[in-house]
Amino acid sequence: MSKPQTRRKDTRERILDVALELFLERGYDQTSLREIAERLDVTKAALYYHFRTKEDILDALVGGIGERLDELIAWARTQPTTLETRRELLRRLNEALEEWAPVFQFLQENQAALRDRSAPKTFRDRMQQLGTLLTDPDRPVLDRVRSLSALFTVYFGTFAISSMDGTPEEKRAALLQVAWEQIDAAHAAHAAHSDP
Repeated sequence: MSKPQTRRKDTRERILDVALELFLERGYDQTSLREIAERLDVTKAALYYHFRTKEDILDALVGGIGERLDELIAWARTQPTTLETRRELLRRLNEALEEWAPVFQFLQENQAALRDRSAPKTFRDRMQQLGTLLTDPDRPVLDRVRSLSALFTVYFGTFAISSMDGTPEEKRAALLQVAWEQIDAAHAAHAAHSDP
């Protein structure tokens, strides 16, 4: 009994992998379920067994990231609002981006096509929540911008440096270092203003 379940999961994962590959190659709107089935060398009926629509595939792709981001947000909400917590939040986000890089790339490259779909909207909501966790509303605008810049550095930097020389590890470490410098600067500026 356990083998068929494992087989179904393997097929489902293969579908997601191939769909993501095609979405990245051709774009979300230009990829059909027929093309996904053809690339998998399965019938459309076999594909429909797992996913009835492209939106179902999109929801599954974004769902894994959503769960990871929800865990990160839940963790951060239980921590003290300290510099150390914010640095760790950025580190964990950097790690998640490395793990889910192709899906993040797909979301970034297909923003126009995905604008009216629900899955990317919930993703944007999660990113806004992360931004809120990194900033203090009572701090000066410059400090809040520095804090948000740290988030943008980790997230958008992933795509901006993809063609840059260096190993993926070096580039991810550099992004995290720059993000930490920004969050440190926001914290240091606030601490300097708070000292009597």
